[in-house]
Amino acid sequence: MHPSYGAGHATVAGACVTILKAFFDTNAVFVRRDGQDRFALHEKGDDAVQYVPDATGASLTASTGGDFLTLEGELNKLAANISIGRNMAGVHYYSDYYDSLRMGEKIAIGILEEQALGYPTDPFVLTVPTFDGDVVRIGAR
Repeated sequence: MHPSYGAGHATVAGACVTILKAFFDTNAVFVRRDGQDRFALHEKGDDAVQYVPDATGASLTASTGGDFLTLEGELNKLAANISIGRNMAGVHYYSDYYDSLRMGEKIAIGILEEQALGYPTDPFVLTVPTFDGDVVRIGAR
């Protein structure tokens, strides 16, 4: 038995993923271009690529076609997997995962806003997509 309480893993995952979303273009998609798989802005002729388990489940193989995976979606999935794993272990509950990711996100946004204040002569602007689908603007107003 474990009480329902904010999950440390989920809070850290929410904060780290939010910082990454602030620094990278989350509209990038996972593509195969010139024989290499990478995140890039979509261009004509790019193939969508995903890695799927082989028949034995022991390794991953590349599969082209299907939907493009976005960097934002993959970062959100990473945070969710870190957080939900504790639920499956019986240590936390869904509400802990849900609320803790958002708590970490708020902490990260606060840190970014504080850092923005340190650049009064060279202002910058960041936009951060949130876990709820909104966009937060940080920096010069």
